[in-house]
Amino acid sequence: MKNSFFYSIRALIGVSVLSLYTANAQVDANALVKKIQDELLGSFPPPDGKVDASAPHGEMLQGVIDSSKIYPGTENHFQVYVPAQYDAAKPACLLVKLDGFGAYEGTVLDNLIAKKEVPVMIGVGISPGTIWKDPAGTAERRALRFNRSFEFDSMNDRFANYVLNELLPAVEKMKTADGRAIRISPNGNDHAATGGSTGGIGSFTLAWLRPDQFTRVYSVIGTYVSMRGGNEYPVLIRKTEPKPIRIFLEDGSADAWNPLFGSWFDANLNMESALTFAGYDVAHAWGTHGHDGRPGQVIFPDVMRWLWRDYPAPVARGVSRNSTMQEISLPGEEWSAIPQTFQRAEGLAADGKGEVYFSDALALKTYRVSGEGAAAVFQVQTGSIVAQAFGPDGTLYGVVPGLNKVIATNGQGRSRSIAEGIAGRGIVVTHAGDVFVSEAGTHSDMPSRIWRIRNGRKEVVDQGLLSASGVAFSPDGGLFYAAEQSTKWIYSYVVQGDGKLIDKQPFYWLHTSDVAGDSGAQDMAVDTHGNLYVATSMGVQVCDQNGRVRAILPLPSPAAPVRGICFGSQHFDVLYATDGRRVFMRRMKLSGFAPWAAPIAVRSQGAG
Repeated sequence: MKNSFFYSIRALIGVSVLSLYTANAQVDANALVKKIQDELLGSFPPPDGKVDASAPHGEMLQGVIDSSKIYPGTENHFQVYVPAQYDAAKPACLLVKLDGFGAYEGTVLDNLIAKKEVPVMIGVGISPGTIWKDPAGTAERRALRFNRSFEFDSMNDRFANYVLNELLPAVEKMKTADGRAIRISPNGNDHAATGGSTGGIGSFTLAWLRPDQFTRVYSVIGTYVSMRGGNEYPVLIRKTEPKPIRIFLEDGSADAWNPLFGSWFDANLNMESALTFAGYDVAHAWGTHGHDGRPGQVIFPDVMRWLWRDYPAPVARGVSRNSTMQEISLPGEEWSAIPQTFQRAEGLAADGKGEVYFSDALALKTYRVSGEGAAAVFQVQTGSIVAQAFGPDGTLYGVVPGLNKVIATNGQGRSRSIAEGIAGRGIVVTHAGDVFVSEAGTHSDMPSRIWRIRNGRKEVVDQGLLSASGVAFSPDGGLFYAAEQSTKWIYSYVVQGDGKLIDKQPFYWLHTSDVAGDSGAQDMAVDTHGNLYVATSMGVQVCDQNGRVRAILPLPSPAAPVRGICFGSQHFDVLYATDGRRVFMRRMKLSGFAPWAAPIAVRSQGAG
């Protein structure tokens, strides 16, 4: 069921037409239209924003963070709203508001909590950081640097880490006037975030990067434009496996604080379209106002009701209309982790039975994953193995860059060197038994090289890549792929009959992370439809035959960049991945193709 309303604000309170869109049938749009019309025709604040003598009033605490390790030198003020009903024996829900938490928001929560329309929640407002010329606060005090855009507009996890590791711990050190300690529920289903403008996109980023910690978002006039990459969100939302987030968007058709960054209203329209396509629980309110946060305040009480409407039921992840996601993924199948943790797991490879092996390069051990999902030690290494691949005869090959060796290990765990003088990074073995190894290169005078080892002899078959990492073949053996870890590119080569590589092109284009500015591409794998799976900083990026990323499978949050992937299990229909600490697995709709297996023909996906 879809309902909609449009509203027009004249200087704050004038209204012509009002409209709400929501895909949730529990919202009575007609009643909400009349309610908000009446509120806007009256004076601000709306009824739920006015002090009600019959509702218990919460307490507002003040704090400051001036020794941040994440934002060195900044001074960030924060506010903590504690409702009167809060019981320190029961951790409370949480609402984080970017750009500060004021008396209005406190009054709204007073009223909604008293009516039991939202759960008891702690409100935490955070003001963006400032670096002052004179921190002592004399008459010469002025800002040397404002951190607002850097903290809120950025698409990396710095701000999320700041909130979780510095702000909330500081909040939980505080006490109310009557001595109640502040205790916040650790459950992400109990956490919401909100903010306006740059605070709008910042609140969404909190949930996008840490859906394990924030599941409800109210974004007001959000800046999903080309300030610090926010314009990329609609694309990433469409390609990324849905996350358990419920979001309400508010904006006006005349919104453009500075149009050089793009149309802010169009950007919000794109966000709503992408979220709907990806199956999110999303609603919006579009007006005709400009970059004005006051309309968002008017509907703040009703948005809070909508965000928390069925609490404590968890926010569910939706079902995306992404065709590649539907092609490769099984409904209801998600990542699970084997029980152990490791120091630096990498080098995933599967043998002919589908049993998966991986290296813990720091612990100097190779593990084998059992059918029950536990890992047992297979071999104690003499040097750190960073990548592994099986050959057609069951031999396990590995690269040991610290010893400049490529080794071969038999089923009993006994190893021998097959090539020296190669500081390898990635490895793949063909059905014919040829071993291809990438060498990252250590400096500009030693560029990356691709080696082929055949019948005990090694030769360079390509060179010049930047930080070459993962290598793979297409299922038919006609194409060879080599990733560059420090760029967005994967190179595609045509494989000649004699095994030589020709017609090299930077063919595959990957999405890159915000902090490092590169893809972080490492291992690669292919499925029987010819899709290429790449372990990257953003998750497992899945590319079609024409070099385009069509789906992104992030590991469970919080997770580090993906360091290794492979297909395994009896039918090669389980995708394994590691972030270095943990090893994950999930059953897929498509089977993977083992590079050592006999080549198979793959149906072309067309020119696209």
